[in-house]
Amino acid sequence: MGKINVARVILGGLLAGLIMNISETFLNLYVIADESTAVLERLGLQFPGTHQIFIFIAMTFLLGIITIFVYAGLRPRFGAGAKTAVIAALVVWLTSMLPAFGDVVLGMTPANLLVITGVWSLVEMIIAAVAGGWLYKEGAEPVAA
Repeated sequence: MGKINVARVILGGLLAGLIMNISETFLNLYVIADESTAVLERLGLQFPGTHQIFIFIAMTFLLGIITIFVYAGLRPRFGAGAKTAVIAALVVWLTSMLPAFGDVVLGMTPANLLVITGVWSLVEMIIAAVAGGWLYKEGAEPVAA
């Protein structure tokens, strides 16, 4: 069993994060903007500013890296490829969705918003994991001469 190629985890993770960030931007600006604004107003919160958005973008890139790290860890058991990337995406997606379920239970977020964002993020994460997993290779990369 080979060691995890950290450079390729980061590279694949950044691609996965980029895909998720593009998708999340579209989701938040066009699909759920009105509902999200209504929830924020009901909770007495303001729409996120540049600083908060930057943090969300960084967190999403980190989520991409974590997803590809999980993929790399699963490869020896399940083999390389899309099936393993989907399993990694499901593991990370389920883990990341748990706090959102708590928000619904507490009445902070409407259940329909959780369904929309949950399905959207599952699809985006699968696509991102397959793309990032495609870039991941085991072992050290040869140095160009």
